[in-house]
Amino acid sequence: MILAGDIGGTKTVLSLLEKIPDGSLKCHQERTFASAEFLQFDAVLAAFLPVDITIDAACFGIAGPVVNQRCQTTNLPWLIDAEALKKQLGTGRVKLLNDLEAMALGMLHLPADDLLELNSTAHDQTGNIAVIAAGTGLGEALLYWDGSKHQPIATEGGHCDFAAQTTQQDLLLAYLRKKYPDHVSYERILSGIGFSHLYDFLCECNFAPPCPAVSVISEDTDRNAIISRLGINGEDALCVEAVRVFVEIYGAEASNLALKSFAIGGVFIGGGIAPKILSAMQMGGFMQAFKAKGRFHSLLNTVSVKVSLNPRTPLLGAIHFWDADKP
Repeated sequence: MILAGDIGGTKTVLSLLEKIPDGSLKCHQERTFASAEFLQFDAVLAAFLPVDITIDAACFGIAGPVVNQRCQTTNLPWLIDAEALKKQLGTGRVKLLNDLEAMALGMLHLPADDLLELNSTAHDQTGNIAVIAAGTGLGEALLYWDGSKHQPIATEGGHCDFAAQTTQQDLLLAYLRKKYPDHVSYERILSGIGFSHLYDFLCECNFAPPCPAVSVISEDTDRNAIISRLGINGEDALCVEAVRVFVEIYGAEASNLALKSFAIGGVFIGGGIAPKILSAMQMGGFMQAFKAKGRFHSLLNTVSVKVSLNPRTPLLGAIHFWDADKP
């Protein structure tokens, strides 16, 4: 029996599976919990696990830094410790992964129908793979090719310095420095809150008149979701431009990660935002910015760039961590 989980600040998904003789996995149960309703992770496990179940192995992808197999979750008061879980679950095989590390592993198990290619000039190549995911925050991870298989590597690359590439982005960086004088990271733009930052910046620049629908949004409404929706639907000029700039910067940072990791094996795009703005991702601005790396345009021109359409990708990574060749 394998216990797998995708632990996030908003929701926690747990799955209990059995490895049957032919090597495939049979799911016995899977549930989603509202994370904020629980004071600690132990309570979630107690609500999920059947009585007298025997767990052989467990793996959890967690939204937060995993250090020495311990994680203080970023947006929850949970401290998750692999050694404590080994005692609680009665197994020596417990692994904690950063959520993007789990997502990277999950990408390797997605069927072709769950992946959408953005680069029409991509070639099939074997090598390192980069994973980038804009959602509540910006996550980045790597899949290192060791000569026989891919090994996941967690990073905190989403917190690297934002680098402006156009005159408009120069002004955006100056605007964001007023809000975040200590450090302007890519996550300030390539995340949910980024749509509001981009919209407010464009308002300040008088790019177009403010959108009445955005101006009257109440505090309990997701302003970022409304800006992105209006932009995708072409209902407001400011919102359309906010989405365009978001996609442009997303493409540039995806290729930054690809170059730093020499990801000729491809780039996977995960997270919740890309599927919601898929039409904008496919319009060409993303790939144009992705390939705009001067002398390395020809290299990036051949790199596969695929969007994951499966929201269970991090859970799939946790499910498949304990392969047969792991002790």
